[in-house]
Amino acid sequence: MNRVFNFSAGPSQMPLEVLKEIQNDLLNYKGIGYSILEMNHRTDAYYSINDESRKLVLRLFNLDDTYDVLFLPGGGTSQFSMIPMNLANKDDLCYYTISGHFSNKAYEEGRKFTKAEVLASSKESSYNHIEKIDINKIDKKAKYIHITVNNTVPGTCYKEAPDTNGITLVGDVSSIIFAKEYDYKKFGLLYAGVQKNLGAAGVTVVAIKKQLIREEAQLEPYTPSMYVYANHSKTNSIYNTPPVFSIYIIGLMCKWIENCGGVMQLEKNALKKSGMLYDIIDNSKFYKGIVIDKEDRSPVNVTFITPNEDLNKKFIEEAKEEGMINLKGHKAMGGIRASLYNAMPMEGAMKLAAFMEKFEKNNK
Repeated sequence: MNRVFNFSAGPSQMPLEVLKEIQNDLLNYKGIGYSILEMNHRTDAYYSINDESRKLVLRLFNLDDTYDVLFLPGGGTSQFSMIPMNLANKDDLCYYTISGHFSNKAYEEGRKFTKAEVLASSKESSYNHIEKIDINKIDKKAKYIHITVNNTVPGTCYKEAPDTNGITLVGDVSSIIFAKEYDYKKFGLLYAGVQKNLGAAGVTVVAIKKQLIREEAQLEPYTPSMYVYANHSKTNSIYNTPPVFSIYIIGLMCKWIENCGGVMQLEKNALKKSGMLYDIIDNSKFYKGIVIDKEDRSPVNVTFITPNEDLNKKFIEEAKEEGMINLKGHKAMGGIRASLYNAMPMEGAMKLAAFMEKFEKNNK
């Protein structure tokens, strides 16, 4: 089978084992006589898929039943609005750390619904590091502190959940979910678009402390019923017709992660894969990393540049010719970006590392 190594930041590469199981279920799901794509969401077959997928997500987060898992529409972007609508009122103080393109979008959306303030920011330095939180600046009346745990555009990452002085911590874990261990009990709410580490686009995972779920979200401005967490929680995420296929894939991906040794093993894999590339960057006068502080570098999104833009383009094109695609950096940052999510095999990172060495030798 002629398959390339897909270094896309999302939607991203999926494990071949999972794709083969999907292929088997595409025409006749587990022998029931019709496709998973045709499955009605009001059947015992789907109830089983839904319940198992939610339990698997909770288990991989290492969270107990004081949390609920919701499968929601709209990608991570919808959560930029749902979070302030559901966790705060319009006159409440909420904090945001600005560490990248998407955390800034979350802040701008939060400003529409709360008295949002920036607690820490690396925006002025083009997001080339993670600005640390000063807990002495935290007002204990704040409803939550929002962080983007891993930033796909610049390639930065929180190494651990920050101290919030008792304020509810909200984390966007879209690009780092189940690729790195954190003490997830420190978070009151976690959310992730699944198209990077958990399968196909079309659904967002939200893990939320049940005590944070309010029966009514903001009444002023009015919150649409689809944006109220309580409505989804009470219906086990079947408030409307859910994306059955995407949720089914989440379950398959969670089982695959457990079979690989769990989050701890996948974190080791991520550090080994990214470490190959960072070692080349650190020992090179040809490549330059975008992130200035090594301790802030992402284990799953490696960003770097060559001496000039023409060489950046040449690198991307020649890598494509050798079976490595989607290495172009985000339009807001440029350069080169290699996304090494859970399904990227070690062979892919090794091939890219070898190509980097060859490209430098041929072009320096």
